[in-house]
Amino acid sequence: MAALDPGGGLKGGLRTAGGDPRGSLSENVKRRDAAVLATLRKADPVIAALIDANPDHDPDAWLAQLPRMDAFGVLIFQVIGQQLSVAATRTLLSRLLDRFDGKLPSPERLLAADPEDIRAAGLSRRKVQTLRALAERFVDGRLNPDELERLSDEDVVARLTEVSGVGRWTAEGFLAIALHRDDVVLPGDLALRKAIQRAYGLDHLPSQAEVVAIAEAWRPHRSLAVNYLFASVYGS
Repeated sequence: MAALDPGGGLKGGLRTAGGDPRGSLSENVKRRDAAVLATLRKADPVIAALIDANPDHDPDAWLAQLPRMDAFGVLIFQVIGQQLSVAATRTLLSRLLDRFDGKLPSPERLLAADPEDIRAAGLSRRKVQTLRALAERFVDGRLNPDELERLSDEDVVARLTEVSGVGRWTAEGFLAIALHRDDVVLPGDLALRKAIQRAYGLDHLPSQAEVVAIAEAWRPHRSLAVNYLFASVYGS
């Protein structure tokens, strides 16, 4: 699976690409950021060590390497990234951009495109079908970004996973990136499990249940803790 790099930022998870730079944050937000980091340091000495080892870490920096993404764009990114490395995901994303004038397609443009042309970017037939099914729901209103903003995390996951080809990992990534939710952990993400194994010195790859148990200490800032774990292995 692609390492999603979900983050926590201090305004509630990750901002989409093109968001305000960290340097423009208000002093109140900076103080809140410091308070969140202090809470994580106190909650878990392993996460504390990761924070202290990377004092200049920007949880949102990885987004600068991606095109600007709205809610549908985040789902394109997530679906493409299923079962792929970060590098492979970015390669396919770049090929898709080339077919849509350098931008991620809107739901309407994706539906208007020839599915075979989208497949030519390197996507599997199933992923193209999943993206088209999501696009149809955005167009007809079954998936509405404003409504999704108001739903709880679990209700968002339930709504998205009604679509064939969208699993919990994809939906949780949407929570972290598109909706900026603070308390998201991706126990099914292989890259995260490997990062936890390394950071905690485990002699085995942790199961999804073990990831959830370890992450319990990070509440309500699990997104940011996960971001530091990814950064400890893959950088920003």
